Amino acid sequence: MSILAIDTAASRTSVVIIENGEAVFSESRDGAMSHGPALPELVQVAIKNREITEVLVGMGPGPYTGLRVGITFAQTFAWARNIPVRGFCSLDAIAAQVDESDFIVTIDARRKEVYWARYTDGVRVAGPAVDLPAVVAARRIKVVSDLFPDPKYFAEIADEFNEPIYLRRPDAVATADRK
Repeated sequence: MSILAIDTAASRTSVVIIENGEAVFSESRDGAMSHGPALPELVQVAIKNREITEVLVGMGPGPYTGLRVGITFAQTFAWARNIPVRGFCSLDAIAAQVDESDFIVTIDARRKEVYWARYTDGVRVAGPAVDLPAVVAARRIKVVSDLFPDPKYFAEIADEFNEPIYLRRPDAVATADRK
């Protein structure tokens, strides 16, 4: 019995297979615009000769398109096999790697902004939110910004997230709302 875990919240597509609490497969592809082609390719290799019993998926925060690729893939994969799917906050998967008592995790939100959350003793105490990097830095707390969500923590932090974590209004505006 294996768990398939995926994350597409950052500019990296990550896929991991977890068996008995251990990652037995872990691969990723970099590229913010390549989640669509990378995800099925990685999953196809990952699930070969494995019985998947659950799917875990990063729910963000992240750009709309990247999140939709990962979440839709995870939900469809789980639905087709009649297995459960659970989500997790992608920033929590980064925070799990950090050995500090008080820090902020950020990932690129594009448009010169970052998604961020603050952690104290490993527990999220603020966020997720989106701001300019200068606004986050003004908090005068250690900022961790050079990491991606680590797939080995996905199973530990997965919860019953039912909704993607979108923090910005969409760029698209309905014709009727345009001025």
